[in-house]
Amino acid sequence: MTGVISSFVSSAGLGRTYLMRAADALASSTATYAIPLLVLVTTGSTALTGLAFLLEWAPRLAAFTFAGALVDRWGADSVFRASNSVRACLVLLTGAALLVLPTAGTVTTGVVLAFSAVSGLLAEVSFVAVETLGVAVGRGLGAEAHRVQATQTGIDQGAVLVGPLLGGLLLLAGPSVMMAVVALLSLVATVTASGVTQSARHATEPSSLAAGWKVLRRTPALVWLVVGLAASNLATGVLQAAAPITVLHQFHSSTALVGSVWSAAAVASLLAVWVSRRAIDRFGTWAVGAVAAALATSACLVTALAPNFVTYTVAVAVVMAGEGALTVVLRTLRSRLIPAAAFGSTLAVTILLVLVPLPLAGALVALVPPAGLPHLLLACAVLQGLVLGACFTGLRRQRVACEPHRQQDAHLRPERAQPVGTP
Repeated sequence: MTGVISSFVSSAGLGRTYLMRAADALASSTATYAIPLLVLVTTGSTALTGLAFLLEWAPRLAAFTFAGALVDRWGADSVFRASNSVRACLVLLTGAALLVLPTAGTVTTGVVLAFSAVSGLLAEVSFVAVETLGVAVGRGLGAEAHRVQATQTGIDQGAVLVGPLLGGLLLLAGPSVMMAVVALLSLVATVTASGVTQSARHATEPSSLAAGWKVLRRTPALVWLVVGLAASNLATGVLQAAAPITVLHQFHSSTALVGSVWSAAAVASLLAVWVSRRAIDRFGTWAVGAVAAALATSACLVTALAPNFVTYTVAVAVVMAGEGALTVVLRTLRSRLIPAAAFGSTLAVTILLVLVPLPLAGALVALVPPAGLPHLLLACAVLQGLVLGACFTGLRRQRVACEPHRQQDAHLRPERAQPVGTP
């Protein structure tokens, strides 16, 4: 009976964690994609639309310099509730302002741009907090922690798929309606999180980006994977930034088909996340990661050489499927390898390093003429293959860290069965 009750409580805790993550992710995704569209609707300016996108993402990157320290010092549950509460208030105030301000005008534009910047920052603070909470829950499952990470990755991917559609539909009803729904989602996340607690605070621990960097350097398996994912993100970023140009100029297709490419990719990514959860159960983290890396690299090479639109679309879908599986592997290893006392700071460092190649990819696409984009993508795919090959070769030497539940292998000595980087 005690075991049944314990199992029920654990399942309820997981369900609550998933619900708060889903509400938070959908609020962030809806705002992220709807705000540039809102700027375009209210101003008619493509330049200001681009500025809104920049003002969303610059604070997002800056947030990682302090979000991890906040989580480690004050607790992920407190930081998550605070960030979503502030976002709900901010969204409601912005929605109210849009009701009384003229549809277009300098003040309206300023309000939307300011909201864009603060909203992006709060989104990443809440993400670091909810990721930390998810890992804390996953630790209770031991070797099955990857199931939590796969589910959470699926939630994030689903939000990316639904968010833009929801934002576009809500804007048809009016900017204030969209703001009200985002505020409601933030409040749901806040209320749901009231029943989820982080077991310990670490107020006495020195916590900062530098502290997270030190932990990362002491964890070779995590270093290898972060480097590999950074190289993979550079190739994927170039692919994403170049997609509209490739579809319109190389394949002479319509703008509507650009959306179909990424819709297919999102579905493939969700399927890959579902499959990877079961594959890790059977084959282990290293094997699944290596196969996903090989698929992503091979498909990226095909996108550079694709002779027609159909081949290109299928290749992009396979690339994103590989990326989805690699994300599950990264999150699983993070949950196993990073000590709880410095998890927030180290998580922030890993996210920052993995995201930095994305603006670099945009700059590369901006500098290269359309005719040279296939060559750029080919070069990035080759670099991706080389780095990921080195990454998983290095991870093979860290198999104990990657597969703690497979310590029965004959070639592993008992004294090596501790997480890499543990003193």
